[in-house]
Amino acid sequence: MENFKNATVLIIGFVWPEPNSTAAGGNMLQIIHSFLAVGAKITFASTASDSDFMFDVRELGIEKVNIELNSERFDEFVRNLNPAIVLFDRFMVEEQFGWRVAQECPTAIRILDTEDLHSLRTARQLALKEKREFTNTDLFSDVAKREIASILRCDLTLVLSSYEMTLLKNTFKIDPSLLLHLPFLLDPIDTQTIEKWPAFEERKHYVFIGNFLHEPNWDTVQYLKETIWPLVRKELPKVEMHIYGAYPSQKVIQLDNPKEGFYIMGRAKSAAEVVSKSRVCLAPIRFGAGIKGKLVEAMQCGTPSVTTSIGAEAMHGIFPWNGIIADEPEEIAKAAVELYTNSTVWKEAQTNGIQIVEKVYPKSLYRKAFLDRITAIQLTLKEHRIQNFMGAMLLHHTLASTKYMSKWIEEKNR
Repeated sequence: MENFKNATVLIIGFVWPEPNSTAAGGNMLQIIHSFLAVGAKITFASTASDSDFMFDVRELGIEKVNIELNSERFDEFVRNLNPAIVLFDRFMVEEQFGWRVAQECPTAIRILDTEDLHSLRTARQLALKEKREFTNTDLFSDVAKREIASILRCDLTLVLSSYEMTLLKNTFKIDPSLLLHLPFLLDPIDTQTIEKWPAFEERKHYVFIGNFLHEPNWDTVQYLKETIWPLVRKELPKVEMHIYGAYPSQKVIQLDNPKEGFYIMGRAKSAAEVVSKSRVCLAPIRFGAGIKGKLVEAMQCGTPSVTTSIGAEAMHGIFPWNGIIADEPEEIAKAAVELYTNSTVWKEAQTNGIQIVEKVYPKSLYRKAFLDRITAIQLTLKEHRIQNFMGAMLLHHTLASTKYMSKWIEEKNR
């Protein structure tokens, strides 16, 4: 990996990473560690304000830079930095800064980190709101046009979910040379960790955990409160549902109801601790995309889960789920009760989770594939871009339109 020794990598974040609040924050740190492991020098820049819960990237020897939208100061900054690699955190960031990077640093490899396909998530959300089945025709929205254009303008796009990889290749006809399946990068769960897990008998209650700025999490909590939990509570009247999550709004807090055993617990100081003490992670996710960090974390804590087909989508490969997958309210509630009360089923589910973490998310394998792909693009960058004519065309038109809109805003802001 000599190519990366002291190479300058610029990451432009949508927000500053919050690994204890969001799966996206945890995923970003995994990518950062991949670059650091091979000696790269990283600068992390963002337009976002600092938050009380953000990870201070400076602890890892990373330069932290605040940048502005629609500002020629960014042009000077990126030109002086002259990065070999620029990674955009989500397509909205590439829209804002991609053309500036291409203009000032034309030989820098441009990488898009999708986190999840926003177009897929918003299409599923609309179908649910309209109380109908989601179909692939829902995908062809304005959000999709923006997201796919961003993917085409970049030299490489990182995709968490194998389902989304297939969607991009088959439905949107994206050339595989522009895509890389890069799921969470995890170490196997070692024996010492497993031995420290609380046993079935030592655990109690259900848990759901999720950042409430993420719409699928808010929808899941509503669904639990109104539909699923009354069915479970009827069978297990002394058991409680504990809802944890960062940034709960007043509408979330108002769902707290001790009489019904439904508790809004707020932000967890240690997500791993609260999940490890719970017997079952109950996450009936009705729409979303990508890989669900809460369900991976449950596996890492030895906590079986009940979720939906969308919740478990692309998360367990060919291996049996870490619990039970169900989609209808009565089936979800039945599964939740079964997993909570049957220690044999519970222990088997826990073992499944250990296997999934080891076989589906091997850090060493995927990290190598990630760095090898970047090296291959570096060696053939001119040819790589010639083969992506559609991307070159979109970049040309972006330079001709977005650039001048941004310049107009710059002048207006003066």
